[in-house]
Amino acid sequence: MDHFELRDGILHAEDVPLPAIAEAVGTPVYVYSRATLVRHARVFRDGLAGVANPHIAFAVKANPNLAVLKVLAKEGFGADVVSGGELTRALAAGIRPQDVVFSGVGKTHPELVQGIEAGIGQFNLESEEEGYELAAIARRHGVTVPCALRVNPDVDARTHEKISTGKRENKFGVPLDRAAAIYAALAAEPGLEMRGVAVHIGSQLADLEPLETAFGKLGALIEELRTGGQTVTHADLGGGLGVPYRKHETFPSPAEYGAMVARVTAGWDVQLSFEPGRVIAGNAGVLLTRVVRSKRSGNGPPFVIVDAAMNDLARPAMYGAWHDFDAVAPTGERMTAHIVGPICETGDTFAMDREIDAIGAGDLAVFRTAGAYGATMASSYNSRGFVAEVLVDGGKFAVVADRISPHAIMDAERVPEWL
Repeated sequence: MDHFELRDGILHAEDVPLPAIAEAVGTPVYVYSRATLVRHARVFRDGLAGVANPHIAFAVKANPNLAVLKVLAKEGFGADVVSGGELTRALAAGIRPQDVVFSGVGKTHPELVQGIEAGIGQFNLESEEEGYELAAIARRHGVTVPCALRVNPDVDARTHEKISTGKRENKFGVPLDRAAAIYAALAAEPGLEMRGVAVHIGSQLADLEPLETAFGKLGALIEELRTGGQTVTHADLGGGLGVPYRKHETFPSPAEYGAMVARVTAGWDVQLSFEPGRVIAGNAGVLLTRVVRSKRSGNGPPFVIVDAAMNDLARPAMYGAWHDFDAVAPTGERMTAHIVGPICETGDTFAMDREIDAIGAGDLAVFRTAGAYGATMASSYNSRGFVAEVLVDGGKFAVVADRISPHAIMDAERVPEWL
């Protein structure tokens, strides 16, 4: 459920009519619903009722907007970060350092130092080499840092290949058959407190079976490690639970997921951590856009050209992803059209031969389920500037990320005096 609904024929975000936001802020603009973020956060936590003392860390990469992070911090969420910039954002939003998990396969030396100096709760080590580097830094700082070893379980998440992270050929984690030896070697390193294991097999999962398989392998590894004399007190189960992008799609609920987790992990005797991202933020946002014009090419459907583009919402161009497209003021009439943006790339296409609400030049529309992996993946391609973001709370709204103009971007560039 989200809080984007038709009222008196006009699409609203909570109690705010979307045309009011378009008039005040312009288009394209991301619009987030605080009520939806809060509801999804609570539904996810409630789904883990069968898990004792779960640690929930929002995957910041899904939506790093400070206002969004602040909403989730107030709901008691920690943060799963994958860069120094995301760490900075999480702390600025009020998330406690001890509730931060630092993941990511390519943490740099400065980022490792940053995490140590911030006093974060856990590093998820992606390789033996990273562990040795972190240990050396920790010793120089005179501290011991808590760590988990990320394992690659060689499980196909059955999702898009570009967001699958748990197969042997993927870059993430250490091979399962070497994990026990690597864990033992790193546990012997002064400066590291090896306390657990981690796994994350991919994003937008539509089936719990791959997750259950991966978790089963992780449980067997925990038993192997303990048999070998190692201490294991924590297990990070990652995220990846999918959300419906199309009307009438169904996905496993947080309650179904939580029940599976409670069953599979019974007897592990660890604190479990979770890293939800899309399932919290996805349906909490839309991308509001305006139709520039329509054009015809031959006898086929018209091209509906909107002012949002692949630089604002990259998922369709990058993954061939689907986003429902709805008129803000639907008339009840329908049409078939190609929905495209203004960028000089054929890849700047949101949908082909899509049946949509009848719309024309000047009309407003939304791309739904755009609250995750939307603005965070934006660029300034074609010198279009960066899209604005708005947060709605009941009957009020505020700009939570300014539109960055091409002029502002150009001001950050320098021409050498010798040119």
